Amino acid sequence: MSDIEKREQYTSEGVPTITSAHRPASKVPNRLGNPGPLGLFSFASTTLILSFYNCAVRGIADPNVVVGMALGVGGLAQLLAGMWEFASGNTFGATGFWLSFAALYVPGSGIADAYHGKTAEFENALGIYLITWFLVTFLLLIASLRRNLGLISLFFFLTITFMLLAISKFTGNLAINKAGGGVGILTALIAYYVGLAELLIRDESWFTLPLGVIPRRID
Repeated sequence: MSDIEKREQYTSEGVPTITSAHRPASKVPNRLGNPGPLGLFSFASTTLILSFYNCAVRGIADPNVVVGMALGVGGLAQLLAGMWEFASGNTFGATGFWLSFAALYVPGSGIADAYHGKTAEFENALGIYLITWFLVTFLLLIASLRRNLGLISLFFFLTITFMLLAISKFTGNLAINKAGGGVGILTALIAYYVGLAELLIRDESWFTLPLGVIPRRID
């Protein structure tokens, strides 16, 4: 008699039971929540503050106060949300830029200090930085075209925001910088909406928000 047969047991009705020796391994249920709202709210909040500064609201022209948000909320929280998106199998959601932006203005990093007395050079360097993120965001816009209208709108206006801010750095035109801030505020509001729509789960909420689902491609 084989070892498996020796380990076989029978019920009172004579029906053999499956022992742990040849029972398939059970799958552990995935208890990971949706990290999307955390990433979207973090992005939206930091973008909203910086966009207000770009619009010179209340006479603010120096963006350094946003560094705390860019590090702790737009940066760390969005980084964690992105890693959890990876764990959930969503490569698309694991993106963000705020930590790199914060590094430019963190006291002691030496990045901004290296351009002391070279304002034009620093502005051009920021323009190159922003135009690079314009290209990355444009690629994300293309990737979002089969997702939903909420994400498409978010990446469309974010692409425009980066483009306007880059142009303002290259040209020194404050009006274009304010325009970029205005579009950035709209982008942040869209991000809040998309984040809330993902947070309002049908089985746990009184209502849901539409995101404009796009039909899946049929091969």
